[in-house]
Amino acid sequence: MNNNKISVIAGLFVLLGTTAFAQQVDFALGFSTIHSAPLSSSQAQQQFPPESLTGGLYPAISGDVAIRKHLAVGAEITWRGGQGNYDLSQPYRPIFWDVDALYLPKLAPKVQGELSAGIGAESTRFYTPFTICGNFSCTNYQTSTHFMGQFGAGLKLYARGGLFVRPEVHFYMVHNNAEYTSPYVVRYGASIGYTFGEH
Repeated sequence: MNNNKISVIAGLFVLLGTTAFAQQVDFALGFSTIHSAPLSSSQAQQQFPPESLTGGLYPAISGDVAIRKHLAVGAEITWRGGQGNYDLSQPYRPIFWDVDALYLPKLAPKVQGELSAGIGAESTRFYTPFTICGNFSCTNYQTSTHFMGQFGAGLKLYARGGLFVRPEVHFYMVHNNAEYTSPYVVRYGASIGYTFGEH
């Protein structure tokens, strides 16, 4: 597990630790897929053309803590569930993580909106057939990481108590996303989660 994942998971535990002081704390597990631009004709003429990120199943873990009535801070991490084959030969797995500000308006007694904006990174692991050792650990991959911005929208539909289902969409703008066909990535899917506190 790399430092980016550790940071996001540690952040989620910090959010959990503040439950007693917050009006609302949410945790969710979701599944989604990704759409990005296909390979263009000019990119196809390159010797090693970039890959499109479209497709694949992406599990996601997210959490947020309300800091005011309709405002919250949160974090999310999502990764491709199975390895893809970059250029039909190189196994790879993209990982997206972000830290966000959220606006949570109440739309109806059992419906809450969710708008988010934040920053994070896209990290792609390129797997190798051999192990690479550093000062503290050994891995079988090399990572390429790019800064990104994130904008998202979701709709929390409460079933019973704090249990909710959240259809959602996220838009990523990835800086210098040279490994892929576009710097713009759309992720859409749904999460199941639970709200602690009033909602």
